[in-house]
Amino acid sequence: MNKTQLIDAIRKELGEEATTKCAAAALNATLTAITKAVATEKVQLVGFGTFETKKRPARMGRNPRTGEAVQIPASTAVTFKASASLKG
Repeated sequence: MNKTQLIDAIRKELGEEATTKCAAAALNATLTAITKAVATEKVQLVGFGTFETKKRPARMGRNPRTGEAVQIPASTAVTFKASASLKG
């Protein structure tokens, strides 16, 4: 499912009075709120899952072409853990 299909599914869930523009605005507002919140805290949606940031420490890696050791810098990644009901 792509974003356009998700917007159509949201519009259908909202009922006959909802427009595609309204559904798109709702989706964009939700994604923006999650994006802003996950930068500073854990976002838990009961029945769906949890978004959380994890810090990855710097480490040594290897260039696959040359075999040369390369320093990989520390980074932050967003993780998602599905709820038990979503895994179902």
